[in-house]
Amino acid sequence: MQAYRFALDVTPGQERALLAHAGAARLAYNWSLARVKAVLDQRAAERSYGLAEADLTPAAGWTLPALRRAWNAAKNDVAPWWSECSKEAYNTGLDALARALKNWADSRSGRRAGRPVGFPRFKSRRRSAPTIRFTTGSIRIESDRKHVVLPRLGRLKTHESTRKLARRLEAGTARILSATVRRDGGRWHVSFCVALDRAEREPARPHTTIGVDVGVKHLAVLSSGEVVPNPRHLDTAGRRMRRRARRMSRRVGPDRRTGRYPSKRWEAARRQVARAHNRVANLRRDGLHKLTTRLAREYGTIVVEDLNVAGMLRNRRLARHIADAGFAELRRQLAYKAGWNGGRLVVVDRWYPSSKTCSGCGAVKTKLTLSERTYTCTTCGLTLDRDLNAARNLAALAHEATDARSGRESQNGRGADRKTRPRGPVAAKRQPGTATAGQTGTVPPQDGTADHVPFRHHERLRCG
Repeated sequence: MQAYRFALDVTPGQERALLAHAGAARLAYNWSLARVKAVLDQRAAERSYGLAEADLTPAAGWTLPALRRAWNAAKNDVAPWWSECSKEAYNTGLDALARALKNWADSRSGRRAGRPVGFPRFKSRRRSAPTIRFTTGSIRIESDRKHVVLPRLGRLKTHESTRKLARRLEAGTARILSATVRRDGGRWHVSFCVALDRAEREPARPHTTIGVDVGVKHLAVLSSGEVVPNPRHLDTAGRRMRRRARRMSRRVGPDRRTGRYPSKRWEAARRQVARAHNRVANLRRDGLHKLTTRLAREYGTIVVEDLNVAGMLRNRRLARHIADAGFAELRRQLAYKAGWNGGRLVVVDRWYPSSKTCSGCGAVKTKLTLSERTYTCTTCGLTLDRDLNAARNLAALAHEATDARSGRESQNGRGADRKTRPRGPVAAKRQPGTATAGQTGTVPPQDGTADHVPFRHHERLRCG
């Protein structure tokens, strides 16, 4: 499964049709959500009156087939103009609601790991991104490779050539499953979800291992000594973005309390702010794609750390810089690109002290502040950049991370086998392990971390 995304150059009439379809999807979503919420509130009120479960109002099903049946029964009254838009528009909203309700129910029952998922909220015309997903009908790419055809929308011109996908379709190695049209930063894009036959590849250096240490000062430091600079796109565009934001704040914007509509000048300023943010996101995404593609095509084994990015973002002093670097996106791209190119991605446990460990003799420092950019070993006298030292330690762990239950133990400088909590006993050790391309993420699920084993004093390793 792979997605191909192309920018569109739509005419004013086509844009009105796209917005109409997106509005139809939003209407179906909001109407179905209001219906489900009303039934849940009614049942909760009846329970408070002491009624038995058998006497409560019948529950409203929130699976996609149930939502479709309810919508088809009421669409003539809710939206008499429903025939003006494709049925896929309404299905887009109903499918989004079904997924949101399922995630909420699974989160409450404990079947979904990770952060709690709240109850779905209503979609706003101004705050939600217009999106339409087509799964049936005429979905194809024209032979001139400059146009795409979608149901009810007809022939849409693309801003760029579609030759990458057209070549696979003509060769019979790809099949389009769905097409999603979405507006981002003032520009419409179409994304094709494709099932394709991928040829087996081999990296240019299949037996070479590379350690990648990501950071804020440098985007990535490789164990080979290469330093990838951090472009800091958000800081570079900060002046332009602040100027445009001040311009928008001086315009007459919307006011929900009084029902005031925004002025045309405010809308124009808002579009400029959105384009500035979109440009930063595109630059960041382009740089990460180029870096991860080069690493996946060249090295057979890539070793990265399992960073707690969600926890790092709670640091208000570094959150903006960490988010601008894109640690999570770099890890995600390496995961699937390594599989595409015949390599493997090794994810080292987040508690392994890669920065505190000497890459020469293996000694572990007790303390290493973030301001110390040069690592100096007091045992063997090795002196080198701390990020390069960490990258070399990650590369050295590749052969030990083949099995999650094998390899040397991870110690910190205090002799504990992982970071000690402010209160309570020493936590159990965790071993570095590998992660397949389809099972990686920035923050692992609650039940997906490495298995813990009892802590024993005789299992400690001596530093040095």
